[in-house]
Amino acid sequence: MESDKLIDQLIDLAIKEDIASGDVTTNSIIPAHSRAIAEMKMKADGVVSGLKVIRRVYERFEKDIVWTPLVKDGDRVQKGEIILRIEASYRCLLLGERLSLNILQRMSGIATETAKYVKELAGTRTQLLDTRKTAPGLRLLDKMAVKDGGGTNHRMGLYDMAMIKDNHIKVAGGIPNAVKAVRANLPAGIKIEVETTSLEEVKEALAAKADIIMLDNMDNATMSEAVKLIHGQAQTEASGNMSIPRLKEVAATGVDFISVGALTHSVTALDISMNIKS
Repeated sequence: MESDKLIDQLIDLAIKEDIASGDVTTNSIIPAHSRAIAEMKMKADGVVSGLKVIRRVYERFEKDIVWTPLVKDGDRVQKGEIILRIEASYRCLLLGERLSLNILQRMSGIATETAKYVKELAGTRTQLLDTRKTAPGLRLLDKMAVKDGGGTNHRMGLYDMAMIKDNHIKVAGGIPNAVKAVRANLPAGIKIEVETTSLEEVKEALAAKADIIMLDNMDNATMSEAVKLIHGQAQTEASGNMSIPRLKEVAATGVDFISVGALTHSVTALDISMNIKS
């Protein structure tokens, strides 16, 4: 799978960054034949994400590890809960410790934050979307974590959806011209989304037959009018300064999606520790 190849590339880069020619401290102190068991333990409540990824990290160092997950990605866990046991050489466990925790803590932090937003939207028809506001090079992992938290992935990059924003519209001379230009060059199966900031722009995007109309930084009353105007002829996405206290009111306007950049651009790592038992 293409995603597996990308994950392996990320791991290769991370190993080069952190380990390079080897762990000079561990190699000086720990005998090569020594084996141990490591336990990963929650230091806070949250949603776990990244276990599948960190297994690939450890298997890069040693093929015959004994991998015993006690939970799975997407599970809600509590502080004090042991989520994983790994039996391997002592050196392997130490080599992968920081890299694995960095991945697991970041991804679990994103999944945990996502789950808070998803919980707030429970009972509505509105889905939570992520954005491209991710750490450079880590977008795949960030978006995997959003899914583990119950969210929905938006476009992965500039290549898999056409997003016509204000700067495109200015250069094209308006929404109709922008949509026409994109449609003339678009590969089959790629959707067109248009960013709008007023009801007049919504009408233009609707007339141009956009697949998705973004309602950007609109107040709730204007969004409600926009949704009525669109009337199911295109999907709708609310965007701009979306916070948990505002979610239910925005969902009540009838939008299909709410996109939240804060899921990935302001990540608070979930506290997880690793302890090694000889």
